[in-house]
Amino acid sequence: MHSRESSRLTAPLAHRVAEDADADHIATAILALWTDIEAALQPIVGRRGVAALFKRALHLTTAQHPWLAPLKPGQEDAVDMAHLRQLVAEQAPAQAGAAGSALFENFRELLTALIGTPLSERLLQAVWSNSSSAAPAQDPTP
Repeated sequence: MHSRESSRLTAPLAHRVAEDADADHIATAILALWTDIEAALQPIVGRRGVAALFKRALHLTTAQHPWLAPLKPGQEDAVDMAHLRQLVAEQAPAQAGAAGSALFENFRELLTALIGTPLSERLLQAVWSNSSSAAPAQDPTP
């Protein structure tokens, strides 16, 4: 997918790191991005739902970036972001950025397949706007 949607997938990460950022800064930005995603989606799909989507996205991303294979998701309802950060920080900046973008893209594609594009974009509004303090979008109807 190389459309307007595809470029929006990597935009949140690109807005969080400078072009010449080192792997440690990229890892920190990826962690912040995933924290924002988790905050936006947990009220809707729950902690386990976010963790399940993350695990599947990680599995898909490992095919392109085998160095992520040692990352073992934590408990059934938790995502081990500290270990992800460590693995990303150990890579060359180009590899770190590519893996982070691929992981996010895979996650976004899974979420879109599950609930559709309009709702996915609405739920991830805070992530797109790069505001970790923004409240997650929720359906106002009961």
